[in-house]
Amino acid sequence: MLDRWARDPDLWLRRSALLALLGPLKEGGGDFARFSRYADPMLDETEFFVRKAIGWVLRETGKRRPEMVSEWLRARDDRVPGLVRREATKYLRW
Repeated sequence: MLDRWARDPDLWLRRSALLALLGPLKEGGGDFARFSRYADPMLDETEFFVRKAIGWVLRETGKRRPEMVSEWLRARDDRVPGLVRREATKYLRW
């Protein structure tokens, strides 16, 4: 279901697909590869709430796995919107 939501035209379903992965990622586990598959194409989104969700998940994941989040951001440096970068790096040594 989440795979379908991540591609849905409804911004709230796309956002929900990202946030559904937050809990386990926040705790230091979860499926970061799946998050990446969802978030990567969404970096081109113009919707504030989708961008905010990407940054939120990255920020919380980075509290436990900062190297992984930093690496993800660096690999997409030319595509990461400012809002996503600000949220994601709030607690990282960037």
